[in-house]
Amino acid sequence: MKRTGPTNQHLEGLIVRLKRAAAEKKVPLWKRLALDLERPTRTRREVNLSNITRHTSEGEAIVIPGKVLGSGQLGHKLTIASWRISHQALEKLRAAKGEYLTIEQLLDKNPSGKNLRIIG
Repeated sequence: MKRTGPTNQHLEGLIVRLKRAAAEKKVPLWKRLALDLERPTRTRREVNLSNITRHTSEGEAIVIPGKVLGSGQLGHKLTIASWRISHQALEKLRAAKGEYLTIEQLLDKNPSGKNLRIIG
């Protein structure tokens, strides 16, 4: 079977942009994110806030190449970047005084990829 890849135009553009940033800046994190986002939707990562709370500490910046779900509570302040986020997860993140960024915004804000961690 021929692999077709994502059909969402915004996702395709993001993947191209991540690969270009990885090559230009020599940051393997962006290439890894691009490869994870190229996966089929059914195998893309979905991470609950409870898992995020368990595996992170105060003030960390994390990237999720998939969707953030609102199950559980967020116990500390974080910066989270992901492809998608549920409405409930976004409300809980804001209640914990955290910050949400899209992956595009994160790429603009931190092109070197320093102090970032992939969760999921």
